[in-house]
Amino acid sequence: MTVESPSASAPVVIVGAGPVGVTAALLLARRGVRTVVLERHHDVYPLPRAVAADDEVRRILQAAGVEAEFAAIARPARGLRLLDARHRVLAEFPRAARGAHGFPQTSMFDQPELERVLREALARRPECELRGGVEVVGVEQAEMDDDGPVRVTYRDDTGEHVLRANAVLGCDGANSLTREAIGAGWEDLRFEERWTVVDVRTSLPVRCWEGVEQICDPRRPATFMRIGEDRYRWEFRVQDDTEPTRERLRELVAPWVDLAHAAEFEVLRQARYTFRARIADHWRRGRVFLLGDAAHLTPPFIGQGLCAGLRDAHNLAWKLTAVLRRGADERLLDTYETERKPHARHMIRLAVAMGWAMTGGQDGAAALRRGALNAAVRIPGLSTAAARDLTPALTTGPLVCRRPLGAGRRLVGHVCPQPWVTAAGPPEHRTRLDTLLGDSFAVLMTGPPSPSLQALANALGARTILVTDLGDDGRLAAWLRTGRADAALLRPDRVVMDVIPHGDVEFTAATTWAPLLHTTTHTPPLLEARRGAPR
Repeated sequence: MTVESPSASAPVVIVGAGPVGVTAALLLARRGVRTVVLERHHDVYPLPRAVAADDEVRRILQAAGVEAEFAAIARPARGLRLLDARHRVLAEFPRAARGAHGFPQTSMFDQPELERVLREALARRPECELRGGVEVVGVEQAEMDDDGPVRVTYRDDTGEHVLRANAVLGCDGANSLTREAIGAGWEDLRFEERWTVVDVRTSLPVRCWEGVEQICDPRRPATFMRIGEDRYRWEFRVQDDTEPTRERLRELVAPWVDLAHAAEFEVLRQARYTFRARIADHWRRGRVFLLGDAAHLTPPFIGQGLCAGLRDAHNLAWKLTAVLRRGADERLLDTYETERKPHARHMIRLAVAMGWAMTGGQDGAAALRRGALNAAVRIPGLSTAAARDLTPALTTGPLVCRRPLGAGRRLVGHVCPQPWVTAAGPPEHRTRLDTLLGDSFAVLMTGPPSPSLQALANALGARTILVTDLGDDGRLAAWLRTGRADAALLRPDRVVMDVIPHGDVEFTAATTWAPLLHTTTHTPPLLEARRGAPR
């Protein structure tokens, strides 16, 4: 029996309580948007899956309010090495102990621990409600009004229920019902291989580099990494459907650890996966959106699967808030897919390229590819450049204003660096830049704002910050100089939207982005206010 009442509603329903769904809920909560999160499991899925995060993703976790808790469970890693079949180093991609975002450029972690951190934070937020042990069976939107309320039907032990929402975020994984509901299909990016993943706890001495090792051997490609104090992961490509026996596993891990004392080698999980490269042909229909694995699938070779999903949440959360709470133009939501899809495709192609480097492929061109790899990794500076390319700039669009004469080209579309800064008291204290800026827009300036600039900042609810007052050893002032800019306008996700070139006094490209961000004096009430809070 379907149960429906006028109060069965929520501004945003999130399908899936994995890291992407819960992070999206936390980001929305910090902006005052209520959410109901629907999850088929009662508790955190206990087995490890994702294990790596980059520094930009740690900054997103900071924005979600869980960075301190994440730091307690994370382990910095030195980077990535490509090894040949005899475990000789072909190339090394170092990752710094502190990147531009203020965190280690690579951190290893255990996904169940991350999920527990996120759920504990969710439980502390009155704006969020998690309903576990439910199965979502339908997501429907009015055919004649793609911007109207969405109906989400789900089942639990008491029967069938309906929620109505202003928006639905499909964070429900590779087999997403939400993706089916909006009629999205997969674009195949031409990579599919079967691998066995083995997670281990051991006190035995393990020969490791404190980073990720990719074995570029077409006969036996593998990945190895240390996750925690006594936790390790191996991934091996398999040729058939047979799981490696204990004796076969001993042979596979022999280059790293001697299993003469096998009792001290605990296999926590041994699972078969098919690594695929796919991207959904569209990520939105009306007020229904796809995020994470529902929108894109990547091989794990550069550790960006979960990272891409958290970037989705960070990009969408502030835009959806602007539309729901401040009456911003509905077209603002179009920029979610146009900004995130090219970046996701770029990351998937990098991962596929790494996969080909490891395996050499299985066709007649394999030897040529291996030869090209051996030559390419010896090009001076290539390793450093490849390590930097995990966060390419957003391309030109209504929220990324590139100027024809080149002013700001080194800044616009990039995420602003995050140094430690001094915040006024009492008492005066050191903090990260984003903590000082808050969750809205911000303008970083080398001098006082003009009256017109201050008026624009006030209209956006943006903080205006003189970088000379930040006590950051001049890092942000130097950053502005590299872009030949006197000021930079930061979006809530800290992407530089526009700059004021040297000698100008205002954002002359405001006519491009201001119409999308326009807020009316009377904000349309949320569905929550019309129909009541979730219950």
